[in-house]
Amino acid sequence: MTSTASATGWQAHLNLGFQRQAQRTILGQCAHRGPLQVQRPFYPEGKEVCHVAILHPPGGVVGGDRLRIDATLDPGAHALLTTPAAGKFYRSAGPFARQRQHLTVTTGAALEWLPQENIVYQGARIQTSTRIDLQGDARFLGWEILCLGRPAAGERFEFGECQQNFELWRDGEPLYLEQGRYTGGEPVLAAHWGLQGQPASATLLAAGSPPGLVADLRAALEPSAGEARVSVSQLDGVLVCRYLGPSATMARQLLTMAWGLLRPALLDRPPCPSRFWIT
Repeated sequence: MTSTASATGWQAHLNLGFQRQAQRTILGQCAHRGPLQVQRPFYPEGKEVCHVAILHPPGGVVGGDRLRIDATLDPGAHALLTTPAAGKFYRSAGPFARQRQHLTVTTGAALEWLPQENIVYQGARIQTSTRIDLQGDARFLGWEILCLGRPAAGERFEFGECQQNFELWRDGEPLYLEQGRYTGGEPVLAAHWGLQGQPASATLLAAGSPPGLVADLRAALEPSAGEARVSVSQLDGVLVCRYLGPSATMARQLLTMAWGLLRPALLDRPPCPSRFWIT
């Protein structure tokens, strides 16, 4: 489809549908409007798992842009969704940029949602929302990583606004709800009860994971965390791994380590890192 731009920014929508055919997961539906696309699906670990990279050709999001991703996995399908690079949200002259993801995983299906980090430039105004709806015994393993400012360039998030929602539901009941609102220069960014002066934060969720992995994850992650803070907990069938520290790259490395330990237990498959994570 052709790209669609309005006076206030890009309006983009990507709708994906995954189906199981015999022993193979296929991308049976792929419709897009505006600058959201996918690369050709690839199968680095055989035909059972469909790996897809979501592309945003403009390379960054500006005030007024509206990006929406909907994905549905039919029974028995298994998909891994990632991005080829970090998401970048640029300084806005006033309007918010909005990014929304709604991911539906039906009974017997499994989704891995593993995008690279979102980098929010100083002066950006963004609203991001991700909702995962699980049905029956569907399994989910995924993360979201946020970096406020560009610490490698010495840029802090001294003005701008970032609103972030990350929700996990099963059969209409909430399993995990996270809401954050960060305004540049406000006390929450530096306070001990807030972000403690750290620019990068991340959350990994695993739904359907067997018990007994919390201690193993802590033992693996904590020695590598350095000055960052990591935590692992499990409640109501959801394992939660959190990161707060100086580097989005470190956050992704630690969560990738956690994913590598969780994947065999949750999905009965060895780790198969995306080729995009090492390019």
